[in-house]
Amino acid sequence: MYIGTQGRFAEDHDLEMLAQLGVNNIDTTPSEPLSEWTTELLTSYRERCAKYGIDLEMMHLIGSGSALKDEATGAIFLQPSDARQRQLDLVCDVIRMAGQAGLRGFNYNITILGHLRTESTTGRGGARLSTFDYEELITKGSPREKGATGSSEFEDGPADADEMWERIDYWLKRVIPVAEEYNVQLACHPSDPGIGVGNTYRGVDRVLGMSEGFKKLISLYDSPCNGLNFCVGCMSECLENPAEEVYDVIRYFGERKKIFNIHYRNIKGGLRKFVEVFPDEGDVDMIKVLRTLKEVDYPYMIMPDHVPGISGPEPGRVGYAYVFGYIHAALAAVNSN
Repeated sequence: MYIGTQGRFAEDHDLEMLAQLGVNNIDTTPSEPLSEWTTELLTSYRERCAKYGIDLEMMHLIGSGSALKDEATGAIFLQPSDARQRQLDLVCDVIRMAGQAGLRGFNYNITILGHLRTESTTGRGGARLSTFDYEELITKGSPREKGATGSSEFEDGPADADEMWERIDYWLKRVIPVAEEYNVQLACHPSDPGIGVGNTYRGVDRVLGMSEGFKKLISLYDSPCNGLNFCVGCMSECLENPAEEVYDVIRYFGERKKIFNIHYRNIKGGLRKFVEVFPDEGDVDMIKVLRTLKEVDYPYMIMPDHVPGISGPEPGRVGYAYVFGYIHAALAAVNSN
């Protein structure tokens, strides 16, 4: 396993900076609309990164926002429609392009509501912390969904667990055979956050917010191309006691070789109520996370994710640089044993 990162790197100095910080593997996505992607375009992105000694391994395929706002792929997990078929055809074409361009795989989300949060709070030194409180969500809604609360039905209509699994099964049966043919990994990111097995928000069951859902996902279509973008933060958010439980979740998926990427972030709290914090101050022992990944022979990227908002003119760059240093040191400690 090795350090990596995710994000947009539009300027050459962005890539140069990553190389200077010892980050030589990335997940980034073309700025061009998905409908304009070609094998040549994806290859050109990889070649641009390679000039700086950086391997562009992964790209994002389906984002983490509301499906209703995603014109390229949003219909895929909504109610069956002609748009769903067109978008699935496009995704299959893009998977073929990725294989031809030499990409290892795609990260994607199955979350028609998008990521959910409540009002942010402050942490160490006044850092802004992404925060979730289920009771507040039900009564006041999320700042990301203006005017929506737990009592307002999702605009596309309700989708219970059976309905969501029917849509997910349809997706897997369409895309995994293509991924297998072109040797492209499809890494599914958790619905952030989980709110408990069998619970719904706005009539939608977030079946992939809980680790139990991912056990079903990998069993629905057993393939070396069907796996997880394993977010340590998300998997901690769905547990009552993440400080004790998350390592066994890593073992379950790691022993089955279903972890294709690691999003490396920490939280304080657990199921239904938490804040995202710096890796050194949360409830989860992030060194033990790496030791557990080493135990199961995890071979891919360890990437920063959702770094708290800090002060200054470039909070994102500085925050990520801090976590890069933490990951470098943590990997050195784990690999020295």
